[in-house]
Amino acid sequence: MTKTMPEQPEVIRLRETVSTNDYIKVLLAERLLAEGSIVVAEYQTGGRGQLGNVWESEAGKNLLFSVVLYPDCIQANQQFIISQMAALSICRTLSEYTDDVRVKWPNDIYWKDKKICGMLIENDIIGNAISKSIIGIGLNINQEVFTGDAPNPVSLKQITGQAYNLDDMLHNFRRHFYSMYLQLLQDKADDMRNEYRTMLYRGEGVFKYKDAAGEFNAIIADIEPMGHLVLQLTDDTFRRYAFKEVSFI
Repeated sequence: MTKTMPEQPEVIRLRETVSTNDYIKVLLAERLLAEGSIVVAEYQTGGRGQLGNVWESEAGKNLLFSVVLYPDCIQANQQFIISQMAALSICRTLSEYTDDVRVKWPNDIYWKDKKICGMLIENDIIGNAISKSIIGIGLNINQEVFTGDAPNPVSLKQITGQAYNLDDMLHNFRRHFYSMYLQLLQDKADDMRNEYRTMLYRGEGVFKYKDAAGEFNAIIADIEPMGHLVLQLTDDTFRRYAFKEVSFI
């Protein structure tokens, strides 16, 4: 029997799960989910960030969720646009409540010099296109104390002194995210890339970086469509980096 794709995105709420990304994968093995469906959990026992980093979150205090898309119009070598879209959707959401929100390449969200949101994006490729994208997001909203090893976490409540309704925050994110996905489907990826460039953390000015060869000063010269970071050093030479090949200091 052929499964029929549901038309309306679902919001599936869990009290606890290991990982919302993993939960969606298991669910998709059992049934189809409409594009844009979200799994949101009050607590994750094994929340993950990029390259296996752990995401600390107090139960019931923050937004922990994953979104599923089927963006088969996007070529595999252009998949970084998914990361840009997700990051900008969070920036637009947070900018309704506070200033100084930026994207730290590739997709961490910063308020000033502190991290307020992390992502784990997992894409499935069929042929030359993305068949499925699961976008996992951890957004610090109401947590007041962080006890983990992360050096610079911050929550929206720490920034503004106010508590927030998590359902309202999720609704606002969905509004921005769906709008930006429609923009992407309308072949307006260049507009998104330009907005991403304007929202970059340390996007203007000379800052210190570190790679395998040591520390150096540079400016951000470009973000390539495939996601590589291009830095221009003070001697006017250029260096090109993939994720985790260079760090901000």
